[in-house]
Amino acid sequence: MIAIVLAAGYATRLYPLTENFPKPLLPVNEKPILNWLLDDLEEQEEITGYVIVSNHKFIGYFEGWKETLNYKKPVILVDDGSTDNEHRLGAVKDIQVALEAIKGRSGESFLVIAGDNLLDFSFREFIQFSQKKQAPCVMCHEENDLKRQQKTAIIVKDAEDKIISYEEKPEVPKGNLAVPPFYCYREEDVARIDEAIKAGCSTDAPGSFAAWLSHQTDVYAWTMSGKRRDIGDRASYDAVQEIMKNQA
Repeated sequence: MIAIVLAAGYATRLYPLTENFPKPLLPVNEKPILNWLLDDLEEQEEITGYVIVSNHKFIGYFEGWKETLNYKKPVILVDDGSTDNEHRLGAVKDIQVALEAIKGRSGESFLVIAGDNLLDFSFREFIQFSQKKQAPCVMCHEENDLKRQQKTAIIVKDAEDKIISYEEKPEVPKGNLAVPPFYCYREEDVARIDEAIKAGCSTDAPGSFAAWLSHQTDVYAWTMSGKRRDIGDRASYDAVQEIMKNQA
């Protein structure tokens, strides 16, 4: 399983911190956000390597960051060619950019994650869940605030964890399970991205493809065993800094 890390966004809500610096490399408790994610993945034997997708504006920062690493698994950096937020490719197309960089490998599965979140749990159970299901899988967690539900993806799943409803930013949510940007796909799943885009799938948010896929095949949802910290703006970044400082 290859981990694809989506790190090509411009994080405009975090300006001026991210106006000239990539959000995934911002330090939290003196360690880049991205390292917190990869440190855990380095411990998962199913993960064989990492593909980090950056934009052209920030690729130099990631190249410098890569020089500081001592991971045993290979790290591939990919430049998606975009230079500003207005012309960004979008997360779904960035998945395609990552796949092109490792073209020729067959039988692979993929863990696709956003590079700007922190977790207080390991990816281990999610990876094992996806291997048991042998199907595309997403994470989910309870979200009971209506305004937040209306700004994210909301799913309903059955007793076997199969998704039976998947809506992006619903005005009237059918359930209370929100989907953060963490997904497990098989080779045959990601091969359908072109088909999804041609069918009208949005390319901006990574969850758009998972939502489209759930209407084509069985997709399963694993309920997170802990919390994730979404670093969306300066307030959330400062809050995460404080939380991690207190946990150190």
